[in-house]
Amino acid sequence: MHRATRDIGIIAVLAITLVVMAGQAYAASTRDRFFQAEKAYKDLTRSPARLKYRHHWLRVIEKYEAVYKRAPDGEWAAVSLFRAGIIWLELHRYSGRGADRESGIARLQSVATQFPRSAYRARAADRLRQLGIKVARAPAPKKVAPAPAPKKNPAARRQYAAAERCRQKLEKNPRRTKHRDVWLTCIDQYEAAFKADSQGVTAAQSMLRTGELYLGLSRYSRSDADRENGMRFLKRVARDYPETPAGKAARQRLGSDATVAKAVPSAPKPRPRPQTSKPSPGNGHAGTHRMVDELRFWSNPNYTRVVIDTDGKVPYTYRLLKKDPDLNKPQRLFVDLRNTRLRQDFPSVVPINDNLLMDARAGQYNQDTVRVVMDIKSFKTYKIFSLMNPFRIVIDVWGQTDGTKTADRRETAAINVPQEKIPPGSLTRSLALGVSRIVIDAGHGGKDPGARGYYRSAREKDITLAIAQKLAKKIKARLGCEVILTRNNDKFLTLEERTALANTKNADLFISIHVNAHRNKRAFGTETYFLNLATDEESIRVAAMENATSTKNISDLQTILMDLMQNSKINESSRLAGYVQSNMVRHLGRKYSKVKDKGVKQAPFYVLLGAQMPAILIETAFISNPRECKRLMDPVFQDRLSEGIVRGIDKYIQETSPTAFQRNLRPNRKDG
Repeated sequence: MHRATRDIGIIAVLAITLVVMAGQAYAASTRDRFFQAEKAYKDLTRSPARLKYRHHWLRVIEKYEAVYKRAPDGEWAAVSLFRAGIIWLELHRYSGRGADRESGIARLQSVATQFPRSAYRARAADRLRQLGIKVARAPAPKKVAPAPAPKKNPAARRQYAAAERCRQKLEKNPRRTKHRDVWLTCIDQYEAAFKADSQGVTAAQSMLRTGELYLGLSRYSRSDADRENGMRFLKRVARDYPETPAGKAARQRLGSDATVAKAVPSAPKPRPRPQTSKPSPGNGHAGTHRMVDELRFWSNPNYTRVVIDTDGKVPYTYRLLKKDPDLNKPQRLFVDLRNTRLRQDFPSVVPINDNLLMDARAGQYNQDTVRVVMDIKSFKTYKIFSLMNPFRIVIDVWGQTDGTKTADRRETAAINVPQEKIPPGSLTRSLALGVSRIVIDAGHGGKDPGARGYYRSAREKDITLAIAQKLAKKIKARLGCEVILTRNNDKFLTLEERTALANTKNADLFISIHVNAHRNKRAFGTETYFLNLATDEESIRVAAMENATSTKNISDLQTILMDLMQNSKINESSRLAGYVQSNMVRHLGRKYSKVKDKGVKQAPFYVLLGAQMPAILIETAFISNPRECKRLMDPVFQDRLSEGIVRGIDKYIQETSPTAFQRNLRPNRKDG
């Protein structure tokens, strides 16, 4: 009898253990599914080629919705449904289908009504208001009776002690912090301690530790979901255990800790449409305010580029103010950014102090507007435009006439040519000192890998850097020019920074190196671009890929491109592109078969906007094609490719130099 009772007890314990383990495994599985969806979304946004196909979007959405369907009342349900709704709306920007928009709205409405206590409820409501949709009121939360006094639970205490040991081991070994599974193991143990006795003496502390671990993990994973979970646990502790030490600690962190304050996740940013200088109406809701994050600038005595970074698209206006001697105020150029707020630690004054600008000042002009003011010393002209993904506003200010070069670095290159020998109106007059400084731009880099190759080991950023370095050595050896590389290692540079570097260094030529990619693996060939209106769909596709934006944004950019290109050397860029393309193809064709000449084309590339010298972008070959991908990875092919580019540059210099015009103007006669 005693043996039977004992056996029944053992079976009962085993059954309970299996149920608990199954529950934990189920929760872990749901969590893993969510992060699989997150990875799929990030992979999609990093591939401009995949963004154009609807089935890629639908696969990502299905992954998020599967998480919600798996556990509609679970901790991952609200964030998964919110993500799905945002991505449906983002898809609508590409497809134009009303059904996609309605699907997104339906998901956000479900979040707003089904999850009244989730932080994503407010986010969903704000997004719906932006779309002009009324938000249904969430059901009033049920009043919860006061919790009974906590009771001691030895099992919960043991579980909590095990979780504490796990956390201490994690903190003592920095190497372990790099592994996500180690963090999740500790989190699972704290959650198990809480579930063992949700009203016990260790319950509040277990929940607090869980939130802290999620926030600590988010610093490594950079995941919005991790940050959201950390915040959610801290808020629960502060709400449900207000009088406990853990509750007070949670409130203190929520109110004062900068890491936690920045940990509020942001929704996936929809791809914005191109911005004009005209303001667009805002709805005035606090949730729609964007943050002005940073102000950057590059300058030389005759050129300054200022860039204003925000965390999303904002409407803006700008105005040039006259000098006011009565108020002792200089001439000023200001930009008003609507529906924005300044980051708390944003500097009020950014000193520039070059020949053109004194400084840039930023302040909260009113509740909904940030004003950035540039105090002007002197200038000739300026241009203001916006770029997408991420959104930023670019201000270019020029001093002396375009093409005027400082003489200090050109004395050795000077050529005495009678001015009457040079055809009037030719750019050669402004380049009479020759080409002496060339900027080589290796496309992509750092967090931006560029196009993925047919072979997994091939990445655009690595190939372009290798070609750029070989090209720089050949230019120095063959042409004797000074060469500046925009990057000499695997670092990230914004597109506007690359052009600004060329302008501030008074470069004579700007050459950007890239590789092409296409969904059709059989596409192959070499082509060279210069800045202009796109003339065909393929040029728009390539520009959209290199700009990391949509073809719609490229099409819209063309409406303002003519104004931006007034100072660009389009004719000279076209000539340079022609010489480089022909020599590159000819030199490659002598050694390699099936070298396709795709010709010289024109398209609006962000990286070429504002260039004050002849500028081209070379699509060397297709990394998506198996034959050309293998070639691009071959140092011999890279060397021969760069040799062809050098020959093209050499041909351009010879045909552009004043001595070339002298030759052309001499009568055709035999020597002597």
